Amino acid sequence: MIRKSPFWYRIFIMITTSFAKQFAEHWLTSWNCHDLDAILSHYAEDFEMISPYISSVAHEPSGMLKGKKSVKDYWNKALSIYPELHFEFINVLCGMNSIVINYKGLRGMAAETFILNSDGLVIKAIAHYE
Repeated sequence: MIRKSPFWYRIFIMITTSFAKQFAEHWLTSWNCHDLDAILSHYAEDFEMISPYISSVAHEPSGMLKGKKSVKDYWNKALSIYPELHFEFINVLCGMNSIVINYKGLRGMAAETFILNSDGLVIKAIAHYE
């Protein structure tokens, strides 16, 4: 559950540990099942995705994509390139309007930072890799 702070409710949302764990569990399960619709259910329509792999897989030099359609196309292509893709959960951290999921991927350790809106949907995701 997302708990709105009475003083900062218009600016900051306090992410509860329970919500962060549920988010991480569903996000990882969706990825490990390669279920793009389930993966995308965590994101707002116009979210931004930043990843060093966007440059090589989507041929976007900025490393950033915006919107579900373009990110879905990128992830679909990535899943076809890496059919053995599987994430192993390490931990999840919660903050103000944000969650960080640490996991082990195909090439080692990874961490993704998710900035959430007041509905609990990701508006910006930033991927980091070892």
